[in-house]
Amino acid sequence: MTGILANLAELSGIGQDMGWAFFLVFLRVGAALSVMPAFGEQSVPQRVRLVIALAFTAIITPAVAPALSPGGPVAAAIAAEVVAGLLIGIGLRLMVMALQIAGTIAAQAASLTQVFGGLSGEPQPAMANLFVMAGLALAVMAGLHVRAAELVILSYDLLPPGRLPGPSDVADWGLDRIARVFALGFSLAAPFVIASVLYNVALGFINRAMPQLMVSFVGAPALTLGGLVLLALATPLLLGVWTQALSDQLSAPFTIAP
Repeated sequence: MTGILANLAELSGIGQDMGWAFFLVFLRVGAALSVMPAFGEQSVPQRVRLVIALAFTAIITPAVAPALSPGGPVAAAIAAEVVAGLLIGIGLRLMVMALQIAGTIAAQAASLTQVFGGLSGEPQPAMANLFVMAGLALAVMAGLHVRAAELVILSYDLLPPGRLPGPSDVADWGLDRIARVFALGFSLAAPFVIASVLYNVALGFINRAMPQLMVSFVGAPALTLGGLVLLALATPLLLGVWTQALSDQLSAPFTIAP
């Protein structure tokens, strides 16, 4: 009888440790998924997001449970997990913002939107929505769920449990990620910007040679048509570049360019 009670006490301790580990992993996973592309979109119902978070937690917990032994201040452990999850999710969410920036610039170059169409409370331009939806679809088809689980597991080596990252390190990483996102967004929209500049320069020469011709009535529709043709031709290549950038982000989420 004593042996049975001892075994039950041991199992109870194991259950408590596993429950604590599951809770901490859920905090990190839930914070990451709340802003992560595809899984954290506003169009995904909250109950579905909760189920996805629980499924990710059930997959990740056995791999990281030994590193999540109880001990230390509870508030510090909870805060560290939430901050770590937000950093993981924000790093991936910025990649989606690169598509939004590229779509806004491309739409403006093709005379299809205002310059700050996505920042003034108005809906995103059609090109930005196209880039975002296509990019998310490609990311999920390429195994975003598997890579995201791997990223969270490996994040315990870079962001140890119970330890908040240094503010200076987070600031340097954030500035580097934002700079990369803007560079990537403008690089993706560069074909549209270059084509627009060349076209408008050509219209300027035509207007100087033929002042009687109303080039604005002829040039604006042709510019829009050319932008749509370029969109159809360049989108596969642009999404391929973005997918590779997303893969690099998943492989090395916290690296800072020299």
